[in-house]
Parts: sequence; C-alpha cells; structure tokens
Amino acid sequence: MNKLFSREVKIGASVLIALVALVFGINYLKGVNIFKAANYYYASYTNVTGLAQSAPVTLNGYKVGLVREIAYEYDNPGHVRVELSLDRQLRLPEGTSAVIVTDMLGTSTIELKMGTSPNFIEVGNKLKGVEGSGLMDKVSTELMPTVMQIAPHLDSLVVALHTIAADPALLTAVRRLDVIMANLETSTNQLNRALPAIMGNANTTMANVSEISANISQVSKALASLSDDLKNMPLDSTVTHLNSITANLDEATSKLNSTNSSLGLLLNDPGLYNNLNNSAAHVDSILIDLKKQPKRYIPSIKIF
Repeated sequence: MNKLFSREVKIGASVLIALVALVFGINYLKGVNIFKAANYYYASYTNVTGLAQSAPVTLNGYKVGLVREIAYEYDNPGHVRVELSLDRQLRLPEGTSAVIVTDMLGTSTIELKMGTSPNFIEVGNKLKGVEGSGLMDKVSTELMPTVMQIAPHLDSLVVALHTIAADPALLTAVRRLDVIMANLETSTNQLNRALPAIMGNANTTMANVSEISANISQVSKALASLSDDLKNMPLDSTVTHLNSITANLDEATSKLNSTNSSLGLLLNDPGLYNNLNNSAAHVDSILIDLKKQPKRYIPSIKIF
C-alpha cells in the first residue's frame, strides 16, 4: 500500500496532471475546445499573409470554426496548407470556397462561401482556397491611380488659393461682411425691442377681425332671413300685376300717340292747338276791354 502511493508515484501523477492542464490551457487560449467535436477540412493557398492559427472561420458573419493548423506543402511547392476545424453540425455543399479576408490592420480571417450543389463535401476533403484582396491592395490598385492623376493639379490649386487669399478684394469683402453682420445684429436687437408692440398690435388686429367676423355672421343671418322672406312673398302674382300695369301703360301711350282718341287729337292735332290759342287770345282781349270799359258789358244797377 505504501509502495502504491510512494513519493515517486505522487510526483509522476502531479507532472502528468500539469501537462494535461498545460495542453488544455494552450488550446483554450488558442480558442480550441478539445471537448467539442469538430469536422476537419483543408484548403491550399499561395499567400497566407496575416493568417494565423486560431484565426476565426466565419459563415455569413457568424463564427463556425477556426484555423487548426498552417503548414507549407513541400510536395506542392509554392502552396500553403491550411487546416480548418468546423462545427460538427455544419455540412458544406460541393463548390464551397474558403476565402481569405484581410482587414484594415492586416489581420486575415477565412470566410466560407457556400456552394449550390445538392451534394456535400466529405469530412477531411479539400475546399477551394481563394485569396481575397485586402484593403491595402484595393488602395494600391484603385485609389492610388486616381491620386496620381489628381496630384499634378494640386500644385496649381494651391497657387490659385494663394492668389485668392492675397487678393485685397477678399479682405475688403470680409470687412464688408463684418459690417453687414454688425448691422444685422443691430436690426435683430431693434426687432426684439419692437416685437412686444408688434405682438400687441397683432392682438388688437385679431380682436378687430373677430368683431368683424361676428358682424359678418350677423349680416349673413339677416341676409338668410331676407332670403326666406323673399321666398315667402307672392312674387308670381306681383310680377303678373306688373306685367298688367306695363301693358296698360303701353296701351295708354299708344292712344296718346294716336289721332283716334280725344287726348290723341288734343296732343297731335295742330289745328286744335291753334284754335285754342286763338280763343285764348280773344278771351284775353275781351278781359282787357272789360277792365277798360266795364259798363259796356255790365249794365248799371240802380239802387232805390
């Protein structure tokens, strides 16, 4: 019993436990869960700059595994073999590719681009390795040519800006702008001081408008009442009477203009007018003679 738990056995057991803990800790720091089952695939690349062990493998932005191991393929010069550890539940259709994606800091990850085939790749087989262009590659291939085209014009642009800045008219314009801003500030202050009076006048105007609106309402009501009265009036009979009176007036006027009536003859016959005029003249002469010699026409009256 003492030999079973001797000092050497205890030391050996402690070393073994320490080694297991060390392996587990290193794998844990790498992101490898040795207690989680995984499927292994591999891909081949010609350039794996920025890619390291334990780099995440993503699918649609979600981490589904990591880079298990990176090794140079001596039997295929110029290529690097990358082993991928993926979730056991993940099944890859044929045509799936593993794309190396490099971020702005130069760190690379692998992104899976799923194929469309109904058949699946067997575990342990090779995926299609694709080397994606990083941000710096895009800058050097797309942005730098544009910058090189713009660079010759920058010198002339700087000279033009210097000429504009040195122009006295610009300084004058700035000073005028200062004056305009000062005037604007003064106008604003005056407006703020006048605003209470304006608001008071506006309130008075609104009160007058309200009063006018009330009067208009009363007038509208009176017009409505007048309209009702007009509707209730016997307009038809009144119009009939007016038409009858107009007809009578037309008939009287036609008779006055005609020579078939006494009034027509009186108004239209010049002989009757002349006779009347002559009779008036004779009567006037008789009256004059009567005034001069009344005894001729009135006999004298004797009073006893």
